[in-house]
Amino acid sequence: MSDAGSLPSVSPILLLGGAGQLGLTLSQSLSKGGVSLPGRVEADLLHLRQLSDWVVRLQPRVIINAAAYTSVDLAEGEPELAYRVNVQAVAGLAEVARRVGALLVHFSTDYVFHGLGDRPWREEDNPSPLNVYGLSKLQGEQVIQVSGCRYLILRTSWLHSPYRHNFVKTMLRLGLKQELLSVVCDQID
Repeated sequence: MSDAGSLPSVSPILLLGGAGQLGLTLSQSLSKGGVSLPGRVEADLLHLRQLSDWVVRLQPRVIINAAAYTSVDLAEGEPELAYRVNVQAVAGLAEVARRVGALLVHFSTDYVFHGLGDRPWREEDNPSPLNVYGLSKLQGEQVIQVSGCRYLILRTSWLHSPYRHNFVKTMLRLGLKQELLSVVCDQID
């Protein structure tokens, strides 16, 4: 992790959320391309003013936001925190991206949809989240869309990597412990 004082005056890419599953994978892939990987102090999404000042100083051309409140179940009991991270912080990122002229690449989720259907979701389908997490991610998308910044929103589903907890790692772990596994087989993303 770089110290904010030692960062170059112009960094082409700023990656936020580099300690999560998606962020770790992205940081590994982008490590040779002039990517700034802030520490928690510089990039705390709950301290928007500090983050905004830091981004203005850094002047990135691209801001990749892989940071989010991602605990689907916990969000039901912590809706305010999910909203602060997935909506308010994203609105702040969009504003600072607009100010510095950076492209904001934002990761969202298939949870913006209700999960019922017989075909994969398309970009033009109407979102209708069923839970706090999905609603907070949808509202995050919406604040970006009206912010005036340049943006790219990517909706992900079923991420897996060597890092953190994910479906593939869970199945491998359970396969070592159990002879028979029961797994969802009718989900369409």
